[in-house]
Amino acid sequence: MSAAVQMAAFGLALLSTLFLLLATCTDCWMVNADDSLEVSHKCRGLWRECVTNMQDGVRTCDQYDSILADHPVKIVVTRTLLITADLLAGLALATLLLGLDCIKFLKEDPHVKLKMCHGAGVILGVGSILGLVGSVWYAVDVYVERAMLVSHNIFLGVHYDFGWSCWLGMAGSMGCFAASVLLTCCLS
Repeated sequence: MSAAVQMAAFGLALLSTLFLLLATCTDCWMVNADDSLEVSHKCRGLWRECVTNMQDGVRTCDQYDSILADHPVKIVVTRTLLITADLLAGLALATLLLGLDCIKFLKEDPHVKLKMCHGAGVILGVGSILGLVGSVWYAVDVYVERAMLVSHNIFLGVHYDFGWSCWLGMAGSMGCFAASVLLTCCLS
C-alpha cells in the first residue's frame, strides 16, 4: 500500500508541478471577455501581453519593459509567489524521487526514506499554498478591477476575465496540495 501511495503522490506531484510551471511561463492570465464581435483575442500574462488576430491567426506579443520596471502589484506578487512555488515543487519532487521505495538510494535505511517522503510532502504543501495564493490573488484583482469599472459605469471597450493560465495555476496548486496530503497523512 505504501508504494502505491508513493507512486500516486509522485505522479500527481509531477503533473501538478508541470501545471504550475506552465502557468508561470504562459501569457493568458487575463483574457478579453467582450461579447461584441471582436476581430482580435487579447491575453495578458505575467511577462507579456499578446493579441491574436481572429481572421488570419497572426499573433503578436509585447514584452513588458523590464522585470525591474514598475509593474502593477498583482503582477509582481503573482510572479514572486508562483516562482517560489515552482522552486519548492521542484525541490519536493527531487526529494520525493529519492525517497521512493522503488529507488535504490538509501535502500538499507527505510526510516530515512520515509522521512524524505514526509519532508517532500511538507515542501509540496508550502509550495501549493504559495501557488494558490498567487493565482487567487491575481484572479481576485482581475475581478475587483472589473467590478470597479462596472460600478462606476466605465466601459473601456473591452473587459477581462480569468484566462486559462490562471486556472492552470490554481489546478497545479490544488494538485500539489493533494499530493502533499497523500505524503504527509497517508504514509505510515
